[in-house]
Amino acid sequence: MAEDERPRIGLKTGLQAGAFIGLFLGFSLAVVSALTQPDALVQLVQLMCITPVVCAIFLGPFLGLRRAPQVSNEDPIEALRELLNPFNEGQGKWRVLSHVRSDGRTVRIDLHNSTQPLTIVAATLGLTDEHPIRYIVGRGESRSRDPELRGTVLAYIEQHVALNRRRRTASSIEVLPPSIIEHMEATHRMHRRLFYLLPIILFFAWLEMR
Repeated sequence: MAEDERPRIGLKTGLQAGAFIGLFLGFSLAVVSALTQPDALVQLVQLMCITPVVCAIFLGPFLGLRRAPQVSNEDPIEALRELLNPFNEGQGKWRVLSHVRSDGRTVRIDLHNSTQPLTIVAATLGLTDEHPIRYIVGRGESRSRDPELRGTVLAYIEQHVALNRRRRTASSIEVLPPSIIEHMEATHRMHRRLFYLLPIILFFAWLEMR
């Protein structure tokens, strides 16, 4: 039911995606044309220009039917700060105003200087069902401010969050909403299918042009 409530990405975005696929396919076909018929410059230009239009027309409507990830457009920074107010530890230590930030898409929570980082993580993990949250935990190296922070937080998140929802960088751990993961996985499946289909198309194009 939740899947049916998610909006579709729309015809405009579908046409753009189809044109992008066509641009890549047209370039590949143009390379085959240049290798097999070097003098057919008109054919090469046609493949480069017409293929994106054809792919946009035929693939665009189908790509536009895909469901968009259901992520709230509201910035949760104020609600999150209110939720974390009880964890303020005073000036020079962990404070909501200095350690909780947002770029409009992802909320960043710096867990340094806090005496209760796991409590903060536990209090905010529920919000990751709708909003991506990035926990700043450092590199976990001996020269870091808190060398054990990264390992402690990572171990807790691994116990409570599915593997495909976790993203690790050099100094942070990000937890993504399930809808974004589903959209990314659907995109990867489509890319794999195109990857398998492209060599077949190019092989038949080569047979036709040689």
